[in-house]
Amino acid sequence: MKPHFVLLVIALALPSLDSNAQRMMYHSNGFEFILSGADVKFNDVNVNTNMRFTLFFHTQQHFNLDFNDRFGLFTGIGIRNVGFIVEDYYQNVGFSDIDPENQHWNKNTKIKRRSYSMGFPLAFKIGSFDKHFFFFAGGEYEWMFHYKQKQFLDGNKVVFKEWNSNRVNSWIPSLFAGVQLPQGVRLKFKYYMEDFLNPDFAGVDFGQPVDYSDFESTGMWYVSMAFFINKKDLAKLRSGTAFERSAYNY
Repeated sequence: MKPHFVLLVIALALPSLDSNAQRMMYHSNGFEFILSGADVKFNDVNVNTNMRFTLFFHTQQHFNLDFNDRFGLFTGIGIRNVGFIVEDYYQNVGFSDIDPENQHWNKNTKIKRRSYSMGFPLAFKIGSFDKHFFFFAGGEYEWMFHYKQKQFLDGNKVVFKEWNSNRVNSWIPSLFAGVQLPQGVRLKFKYYMEDFLNPDFAGVDFGQPVDYSDFESTGMWYVSMAFFINKKDLAKLRSGTAFERSAYNY
């Protein structure tokens, strides 16, 4: 399955819509809780990874176009904190030319790698919008604009961070699908179609030489729970009026 498959589905579905159907455009805001994992392989070793749970900083702005009560599209912009955690023997976490004589050989070592990303999604949704229940699927491109890595070894923590880092792929595509439930809760699964780390990078991490081409895989995925509210409902909440359920609330 490739990103252009989503666009093909949308293109095939649009002609079947009633030309007289009511169209509604609106803006919605959301925030997201993310539980992520990764498939990391280094020098033919499947590296142990930990699940990563993040709350901050995730925000989304969606622009919705509903063609009727059953079919619509959304696009927008979002900022997320994405990455992965490896915890394994020192010689397995990404350093080059580590031999048994190294003082850290076989020591438990944890490295956290993450980047803030700016994402641009395009998706379609199908369901019953007046009941606030629908399924959605689409693709997204994310720009990784601020990278950070932390090493935990022998009780010490070392931190490195930089803007527009060449340690990670600058633009990473993904596919996602999920379901919108009543009360504004949205569940989603996302799979990144390219590796997180840039295989062309070679340099020094935490005082040791590295060559990211030694990573056969640094693929990521996540499941998330998000909460969305549109601009009209936000105005009602701020004014103190009773919250009224209506079509296209979310």
